[in-house]
Amino acid sequence: MAASLGPLVGAIDQGTSSTRFLVFNAETAELLSHHQVEIKQEFPREGWVEQDPMEILNSVYECVEKTCEKMKQLNINITNIRAIGVTNQRETTVVWDKTTGEPLYNAIVWLDLRTQSTVERLLKKVPGRNKTFSKFKTGLPLSTYFSAVKLRWLLDNVEEIRQAVEDQRAMFGTIDSWLIWSLTGGKNGGVHCTDVTNASRTMLFNIHSLEWDPELCKFFDIPMEILPTVRSSSEIYGVMESGALTGVPISGCLGDQHAALVGQMCFQDGQAKNTYGTGCFLLCNTGQKSVFSEHGLITTIAYKMGRDKPTFYALEGSVAIAGAVVRWLRDNLGIAKTSQEVEKLAADVGTSYGCYFVPAFSGLYAPYWEPSARGIICGLTQFTNKNHIAFAALEAVCFQTREILDAMNKDCGIPLSQLQVDGGMTNNKILMQLQSDILCIPVVKPSMPETTALGAAMAAGAAEGVEVWSLNPGDLTAVTCERFEPQINPEESEYRYARWKKAVMKSMGWETSEGPSNGK
Repeated sequence: MAASLGPLVGAIDQGTSSTRFLVFNAETAELLSHHQVEIKQEFPREGWVEQDPMEILNSVYECVEKTCEKMKQLNINITNIRAIGVTNQRETTVVWDKTTGEPLYNAIVWLDLRTQSTVERLLKKVPGRNKTFSKFKTGLPLSTYFSAVKLRWLLDNVEEIRQAVEDQRAMFGTIDSWLIWSLTGGKNGGVHCTDVTNASRTMLFNIHSLEWDPELCKFFDIPMEILPTVRSSSEIYGVMESGALTGVPISGCLGDQHAALVGQMCFQDGQAKNTYGTGCFLLCNTGQKSVFSEHGLITTIAYKMGRDKPTFYALEGSVAIAGAVVRWLRDNLGIAKTSQEVEKLAADVGTSYGCYFVPAFSGLYAPYWEPSARGIICGLTQFTNKNHIAFAALEAVCFQTREILDAMNKDCGIPLSQLQVDGGMTNNKILMQLQSDILCIPVVKPSMPETTALGAAMAAGAAEGVEVWSLNPGDLTAVTCERFEPQINPEESEYRYARWKKAVMKSMGWETSEGPSNGK
């Protein structure tokens, strides 16, 4: 007889480097079981990053089935799974054919830089070439990062997509839309929707009216009929149409960084979290008002927990490369076989010995928004070895976080007294101690690191018609945490940070869009 644990909620967490399915107890927020699959990233040309949407979809099915098998072995009844939430890598762009259910091109990943010339062309249409021209509508600067320019590139360069748009067969979506449409039936009645958080990353969405913006669609020349319907982050969108969980409602949807904010219980104005994944994302809840940054942060929707619930906003500092730098040391340089080994290399020396690594592989995001920057390792001497470079890579993650935290403190006026952290890299104790040393404030990590999936599960479980998860502050379970306190003197920290800023300046202005294109 399978044990009854009360209602359970599943979460599909589709990230840049892996897909996971996790199941939580709705009453205790305890993680019961999960399965994870790594996702291939393709780099067809320099600066291009793609993924196969079918591989992504199949990885979701695989994770769901494998998790359900594990639960049966644990003697947990999967019929107790009352709802499923979806959380996803944001901005990554998919266009598919609604008659066949097949993608018309690979997904263009958020990190991809092929749209640099598209951005420059679009900027020529803007008075004074001001890249923040749509800031008060979208909260975003014009950048290769957001979906609209990726979609523009696909319409300009892929004949199949142009044709499908003409024949009214094309659908556009970020990863959440592609998954929800496919899981709720695909070409047989799949639901084409997205939520406000994912929509707020396209650059086509007005974050105040919560509608697609006709003027911006006209500016990017994007046909509005291919866009998904925008819904709240917590409502029943449709039900699973196949697999072990057929009939279970999909009732939560949040971009991964927004889900982590929810999973960290940052529901109050001024609460913030930093997630260390492929990139690094610091979000600070600004309550029911949008705050516009003077220091290079972006304004985004934090969440909207139901159709009739208020919209909450956040300020975000986005760093493109965090965990990706460790993956790069492992896969491209081959200095270690595993990410853990990179940590050990760094631990063995305990210093970068004056070496600084600015991993501007996709240009610099916040607070600089400098697409011409490229990666740089400087301060090398004959003494430098792979251990120092590994240490410098970990330090880079911490320095980048300090830059966006400084910007956040300036914009909010109240400095954060501690930093709540989550994401895969937070298992790295050296990194967490280093982060506290570089910020000169404590770093606090929940003992259950899967906050992104937890946030999606909370949104799904709290949805109207599901209602198995209470978001009332009094009902939220207290989380056990690990604290890291600063251990070096602030002067040393400031000196290292100043050197880092010098290295950042040297990484800028490297790439020009003119000149012969390499490797074609």
